[in-house]
Amino acid sequence: SAPLGAASFQAQGSQGVKLWVLHDTQSVKLPSSVCRWPLSARPELLLAMERPSKEPGDEKVRVSYFREDGGVPVGRAVLYLTCVGKGADPAPLRVPQASWTWGPDGHGAVLLVNCDRDDTGTKGLDNEDSVVRSYEDLQDMAQLVLRTRGPRATFAGHRLLLHLDFADADKIRVFYGGNNVELERFKPVLGGSELSYTVRPSRHQHESIFYVEGLAFPDVDFSGLVSLHVTLLESAEKGTLESPIFTDTVVFRVAPWIMTPNTAAPLEVFVCRWVLLGSPTLPTTRSSPKSRFSRFPPSVDNNEEFVAAVGALAERVQVPLTVVPAPQNKQDRWIQDEIEFGYIQAPHKTFPVVFDSPRDGGLKDFPVRSILGADFGYVARQAPKGWFSSLDSFGNLEVSPPVTVQGKEYPLGRILIGSSFPRVGGRRMAKAVRDFLVAQKVQAPVELFSDWLYVGHVDEFLTFVPAPDRKGFRLLLASPSACYQLLKEKQEEGFGEAAMFQGLDRVSKPTINEILADEELRKFNDYAQSCISWNRDILKRSLGLAEPDILDIPQLFQSHRNAEADAEAFFPDMVVNMLVLGRHLGIPKPFGPVVGGRCCLEQRVRELLEPLGLSCTFIDDFFSYHVGLGEVHCGTNVRRKPFAFKWWHVVP
Repeated sequence: SAPLGAASFQAQGSQGVKLWVLHDTQSVKLPSSVCRWPLSARPELLLAMERPSKEPGDEKVRVSYFREDGGVPVGRAVLYLTCVGKGADPAPLRVPQASWTWGPDGHGAVLLVNCDRDDTGTKGLDNEDSVVRSYEDLQDMAQLVLRTRGPRATFAGHRLLLHLDFADADKIRVFYGGNNVELERFKPVLGGSELSYTVRPSRHQHESIFYVEGLAFPDVDFSGLVSLHVTLLESAEKGTLESPIFTDTVVFRVAPWIMTPNTAAPLEVFVCRWVLLGSPTLPTTRSSPKSRFSRFPPSVDNNEEFVAAVGALAERVQVPLTVVPAPQNKQDRWIQDEIEFGYIQAPHKTFPVVFDSPRDGGLKDFPVRSILGADFGYVARQAPKGWFSSLDSFGNLEVSPPVTVQGKEYPLGRILIGSSFPRVGGRRMAKAVRDFLVAQKVQAPVELFSDWLYVGHVDEFLTFVPAPDRKGFRLLLASPSACYQLLKEKQEEGFGEAAMFQGLDRVSKPTINEILADEELRKFNDYAQSCISWNRDILKRSLGLAEPDILDIPQLFQSHRNAEADAEAFFPDMVVNMLVLGRHLGIPKPFGPVVGGRCCLEQRVRELLEPLGLSCTFIDDFFSYHVGLGEVHCGTNVRRKPFAFKWWHVVP
């Protein structure tokens, strides 16, 4: 406090000190034109030092007090200063702060989940143990640089503590190796049961480099934000506790898992090779009044022709093809249903991550045994035991290209999943998967109505293809109405006796006239069209689409023989369940009525897509996939190029 009778003061600092007076809400840097400052206004004196002290108390501030009319100070106070430099900075990352904000002008550090396996000689993920096994492992972590500068004597009387919150202890792990570069010197110092670590600055070392790895993705019970704190504690006298002097905080956000749309450039194509084992008894037919053809493949005992066709398409696009051999897939050909490829990204590194579905068919071990590896991560979510449904397969998981909806930008697109809504009850994707997808924040999911289908996947009635105009893509929707219109046109042109499924053995071959005369089939497709139209409206609202952004692809459905209310494709689900490799499309061959020497269904698809610069290749998947209620898309998978847009620039 000021001496009795003092009315003003004057402040002076040594060379390394900067001073300001806060007076009447104004900050005035010293020295200024005002020599003395009145105490009646209750001013504040602010100070700062530009660099750490070399010795304790090597800088000072002198304050002189004066009476109202006196020229001689009535009292003086001297403040001796010691500056200690301390800071925790992630590098090389976004500008670190004690908070985290989204957007191109945002701040905060980014942390990757260390979910790959850099050492192929180990089992499990890198973050499942507390060992640094390779320098590549360190590169998957964020560096935290702790800088400590100041007089050695100051640190001798104080303790520097790196610590994290209890709630974050199972979300991150921190390694420290001192000045050493040997891997065996890196030990976990934070995470799990370790909530704090004492940093010991040395005379010759002003920086301590820690490595931070992510252990968990954002989820329903984890926002993705974690904090690390550095606190300077004043050493306690005997019988008392240490007291904190100040704390610095760095906030990380764990990088989300991001899906890539069909319109992204392909990097690798996957397909399973399978061979029919044994010699089952072949029934002559498994048709029913609801089915136009047998669902049993009478002559196909492998999918070699399909694999060759997919390989030829991949070669044309110059994209590598990975064929999963039968021993690895255990006769499970539906690789799209088992996994979804995505990626995670930080400013210093990006790598792909495969998302393993709860489906767990014959391919259940394939992602861990054959995909997980160096810079190729893995994540999975499970459905409750006994509660798995077909909607948990990842044919029911798609993502749109980037869109803008009423001014709101989705630069990484929006995830699309199938559900039972608006039907009461019914099937729905597992809550664990839905919660995970929502928690990633950057691709806000949209639920569509897919439970009207027997299999129930969104890829049975929609897909996206690249386009040179408008939004850069077209949404393709299966359309019974468009199919009936096409068949009616061909009937009126005199081709009513042209038949479906020519060249296929033991498959009934209805003519255009018979299809158009089948009132039960027509009624069922009116129902299917109403379901698709419901989804059309949702997609237009949720993706900001107009009618010119949508193409209707001719397609008919029929009721499944075991569930009359559920739909399946009447003929191979043409463009909707297709393989998109840039402008090259691998389309299920529909075996439609031949008019003028050409399949009229194929011809209509070409007329719709080729003006967009797309190349259509029709692949025969009838007995190898279609009779199993799947098509080309279901039997293939594609790893694609990540978005150029950085996810932390998103504004959710």
